[in-house]
Amino acid sequence: MDTSSHLDTLSDSQDLMTAHAGKIIAVHISYASRAEQRGRRPAAPSYFFKPASSLAPTEAAVERPAGTELLGFEGEIALVIGRRARRLARNQAWAHVGWITAADDLGLYDLRGNDKGSNVRNKGRDGYTPLAPQLIPAADVDPSALRIRTWKNGHLVQEDTSAGMIFPLPQLVADLSQHLTLEPGDIILTGTPAGASVTQPGDVVEVEVDVVGDPEQAPRSSGRLRTPIVEGPGDFDPDLGSLPRVDDLQREEAWGSRQAAGLPEHTTGIAEALREKLESAPVAGLTQEMRRRGYNTVTIDGLRPTRAGRKMVGTARTLRFIPAREDLFRSHGGGYNAQKRVFDDVGAGEVIVIEARGETGSGTLGDILALRAQARGAAGVVTDGGVRDHATVAEIDLPVFCQGPHPAVLGRRHVPWDVDVTIACGGAAVQPGDVIVGDDDGVGVLPPEIAEEVADAALAKEAEDAWVAEQVTSGHPVDGLFPMNAQWRARYEAETADGAAAATQDQA
Repeated sequence: MDTSSHLDTLSDSQDLMTAHAGKIIAVHISYASRAEQRGRRPAAPSYFFKPASSLAPTEAAVERPAGTELLGFEGEIALVIGRRARRLARNQAWAHVGWITAADDLGLYDLRGNDKGSNVRNKGRDGYTPLAPQLIPAADVDPSALRIRTWKNGHLVQEDTSAGMIFPLPQLVADLSQHLTLEPGDIILTGTPAGASVTQPGDVVEVEVDVVGDPEQAPRSSGRLRTPIVEGPGDFDPDLGSLPRVDDLQREEAWGSRQAAGLPEHTTGIAEALREKLESAPVAGLTQEMRRRGYNTVTIDGLRPTRAGRKMVGTARTLRFIPAREDLFRSHGGGYNAQKRVFDDVGAGEVIVIEARGETGSGTLGDILALRAQARGAAGVVTDGGVRDHATVAEIDLPVFCQGPHPAVLGRRHVPWDVDVTIACGGAAVQPGDVIVGDDDGVGVLPPEIAEEVADAALAKEAEDAWVAEQVTSGHPVDGLFPMNAQWRARYEAETADGAAAATQDQA
């Protein structure tokens, strides 16, 4: 069939679906507003496929399966290819776009985790790519002058223009054409701006694309895509495949932010005054005070910083690896696994602590994940395994403590298994929320309920040791002075009391 001539007669999206259901290629993050909301800005566009069976016309109801929670909507500009495109330059690309319309890139986030990045089940379901009623001819449209708007139950929730895209529309077409042939009728979903969120049965989502900046012409619009949401069957068969499941990370991703999802904001759990104390107190002093209180296994042993001279203070987020086994790595190692989830979800001031069983025969993170943790505001990373790209990780402004470098990838020794559980790292038990402190001497673990008491004691001991050092520098022998006997103790207390009194008098 001569597809190009067959498509020349198209007048609306219903004709498109009837005439030629081509490939549907969707773009991940492509708007600056979405990148800012997500906290990650891609250096290059990335894509996934949706099946033609996911296409649906306006007014077609979309089902959220019973028992599921996170049906996400994403209003998008859809490009329909009009001429065969292969290996195009950027300045040639727009001429191969035939039409423009609006689409809703729906996805069931309950299925996202086990899709492992493919989006096959969560975004490929029947009806999950509804299209607006009208097609806008692209020939005389400025590709930077398109506006996308989305309404949920009549309230405007998304509005942006193609001028706000990280990757201009012609770039997306040209980039795809260097990898695969774009045929007439193929559809490119070009990504969604900030404001995409979650819908539920009873809601109505509407999306419209129009051309802005040409008041002399009649308004050109895709028309309003209207999609009612209804409840569908939720009879997933556990004998056939994995079942829907959600966690707080998927809720945050689906709703667009932790606040929108009704989740508490990430917090270090460390008051600023305590943080300042922990920044000043050395790990050696803190762990010494812990031992005075009967805690003898609070150092994470065998680690060294990738770069000396940086202090680390934060609360623990934990990640557990289990020994490598081929079937378990196939089920848990690929796609959006536990390792990627915790690096994507780590909050400001948190430390990712990894249980790698002291295994040094592979890396447990590399430069990309270290950059992701830095972008999220993490306080550091601690692993009792190895680090890939060690020299590059050392240059990143993020404290990382590890057993040393190793070039091998994760799967050689480990399967990323679970997060936010009690783990063993370097011989120490670590629970989510524990206070983690690191410096050039090593890494210590403090239960949060006694962290301030321990910090106060460590700082008091530091002041005492500084006074003792002055006496030794002045020529006094250490016998009786370190540790102090009763006479030296009395002298120390008298001198420090006099100093405190003098400082108070000066302030008065």
